[in-house]
Amino acid sequence: MRRLRGRRAAAGCAVALVLLLAACAEDGYEPAGPFRPLPEGAPPEVGPPTESSPAPSSPGEPADPGSGTAPGDPNVVATGLAVPTGLVVLPDGSAVVGERETGRLLQVFPDRSPARELMTVPGVDTAGDGGLLGLALSPTFDEDGLFYAYVSTPTDNRVVRFPLGGTPNPVLTGIPRGEVHNGGGLAFAPDGTLFVGTGDTGAPALAQDPVSLAGKVLHVDVFGEPVGAGPVYSRGHADVTALCPSLDDPRALYSVDESTDGPDELNAVLEDSDHGWPAVGTTSTGPLLEVPNAEGGLGGCAAVGGTVFLGALDGQRVYVVRTEAGAVVEEPTELIAGRYGRLRTVVLDPEGGLWVTTSNRDGVGTPAEDDDKVLRILPPAATGTSRL
Repeated sequence: MRRLRGRRAAAGCAVALVLLLAACAEDGYEPAGPFRPLPEGAPPEVGPPTESSPAPSSPGEPADPGSGTAPGDPNVVATGLAVPTGLVVLPDGSAVVGERETGRLLQVFPDRSPARELMTVPGVDTAGDGGLLGLALSPTFDEDGLFYAYVSTPTDNRVVRFPLGGTPNPVLTGIPRGEVHNGGGLAFAPDGTLFVGTGDTGAPALAQDPVSLAGKVLHVDVFGEPVGAGPVYSRGHADVTALCPSLDDPRALYSVDESTDGPDELNAVLEDSDHGWPAVGTTSTGPLLEVPNAEGGLGGCAAVGGTVFLGALDGQRVYVVRTEAGAVVEEPTELIAGRYGRLRTVVLDPEGGLWVTTSNRDGVGTPAEDDDKVLRILPPAATGTSRL
C-alpha cells in the first residue's frame, strides 16, 4: 500500500525495407520469419519536426556512432545507443529499439550484427523525463507492419502508430504532460486491445481523478476508442513506466511504478482497481511486491508462466519474481546484477531470450565508452543453460 511520496524521475518505403533486410542477411543474420511493414499513407504528424527531432529518415543505413557490439561478450547485441527505452521483438527474430531522447528507431540483431537506423519519430519533446517512452507492435503486424509508440510532445503525451518510414498517426491524445511522471507503459493484450500506462505528471491528485487520464492504466482498441465503459481501466498510479500482460495467461496484467523516496511497486492490475496513490482507501489494492528505492528504479517488466522479470535502474539488475494465485510466492532472485549498470526495458522473445536495455546515458548513470547497450540473455530457466 502506498504512502504519499514523491516520484522519479509509401511504396518506396516498402522497397527500401526489402533492401534493408537483404543487407542484414549479408551481415550474417538470417530472418526467422516475415517482416513486411506496409505504408499507411500520410496522416497528421505527432508534432512539427525540429532540429533535435527531424522528419523521418530513410531506413537501411548503419547506426552511428559506435554501432556494433562489445567484443567477447555474448550478452551484448548492440552498443553506442542513447537511452534506449522502448523495444519490440519482430517476427523475424530481430528487434527494434527506440531511443528516448532522439526518437530514433534502430534494428538490432541477436547474432550481434551492426545495428541499423530505420527512422526518427518526429515531434518528440524530451523536456523533463519525456520523450519516446514506449513501443509496441500492432497485433496484426504481419499484415499492416504498424508500430505503436507512446511519446511526449510539447503539449501532451500520446499514443501514435506508423509504418517504418511513415508519418505517425495519432491514436490517443490528450494524456497530461509534465516535467516528471509521464508514464509510458504500452502493451497489447492477447485479444488485440491496447493497455496504456500513464503518470500523474507531478500532480498526485490527478491519479484518482476519474475524469483525468493521468496516473492511470487506460484500455483502448487499436483506433484509440475506449474498451468497456471508458478508457480508464485502473487508477491510483503514480508513474506507470511499464506494463506486461502474461504471455500465457490472458487474465494477468502487471504494471510497475517507480519512485524517488519510497519503494517501487509491482502491481497486479484488475479492471476498476485503485492502487492507492495518493490516498489509500478501504478498497485500494496493495502491491504484489515493493522494492526499496535504492535497489529499485523499476523501468521494465516481462511476464510468462507466473514469472515476472523486472528491469531495475538504481538496482542495476533484473529481478525474477515468482507469482502464484495473485501473490509472490518466494523471495525474488536476480540476474546480471551490477554488470551493465542501469537496466530499463525487459522483453521476452519466443525462444525464451530476455532482451534488456541499459540506461546509463540518462543523466543519472555513469556511462561506459560503449553505452548504451541492448542485451539478450538466456535466463537459466529458459533453456537449462545460461550465459549469465
